[in-house]
Amino acid sequence: MPTRWSTPSPYGAETVCRPSRGYDAGKRVNGRKRHIAVDTRGLLLAVLVTGANVQDRAAAPALLQALRTCFPVIRLVWADSGYAGRVVGWAAAHLALTVRIVAKLAGQTTFVVLHRRWAVERTFSWINRCRRTVRDYERLPDHHAAMVQWAMIIVMTRRLARHQHT
Repeated sequence: MPTRWSTPSPYGAETVCRPSRGYDAGKRVNGRKRHIAVDTRGLLLAVLVTGANVQDRAAAPALLQALRTCFPVIRLVWADSGYAGRVVGWAAAHLALTVRIVAKLAGQTTFVVLHRRWAVERTFSWINRCRRTVRDYERLPDHHAAMVQWAMIIVMTRRLARHQHT
């Protein structure tokens, strides 16, 4: 079962304690990063919340281990170029996962929808429709991860209710 993962950075409120947040200079955000793994339909499989100063490559092993623990049948993972490097070899050697990097198209200067990365971005937009996930109000990263899971539970139950035939 193929999967993908990515990371945006929600802004942190004043209630977020300093040791669990950081500054992401690339996005100019002071807060936390959400690393998620989704299936091919965009449904959440694993979530990891770190300080925004944690690089994607540094958080990848913990996210991939959580993914492997919960879903041992997954063999292929697509990731954006922020996860390129040693993570690909590490995942193959330690977790028996094949990580394929979905890079920009050659010569790309404008926005182009990349099929494998779009599922993750769409999931982030579904998550951000819930008030508690737009901004990070939680004191602990695990609490924010629970809010992300709660947001996806809402999305999935609404989808199931919409398809019920009575």
